Amino acid sequence: MNRRKKINQILGKKAKKANLKANPSHKPRYISKAEREKAQETESAELGEVSQDAAAENGGAEEAGAQEGTVKDAGAEG
Repeated sequence: MNRRKKINQILGKKAKKANLKANPSHKPRYISKAEREKAQETESAELGEVSQDAAAENGGAEEAGAQEGTVKDAGAEG
């Protein structure tokens, strides 16, 4: 009985391993707190650079649009 039980255990373990390999988990990988903070810092730094570049490029256009708006408002009142 012991020999038969041991063989069944071994075959059961092999079957489990094969099943796990064939059907991987859909659970997302765990990300530690330190890694999350580091990723957030790099992301915020990238966004800061992008927003500064965009502001420098669009700064003149935004000011011109604001001036046009005040001129249109003055003409509508008078």
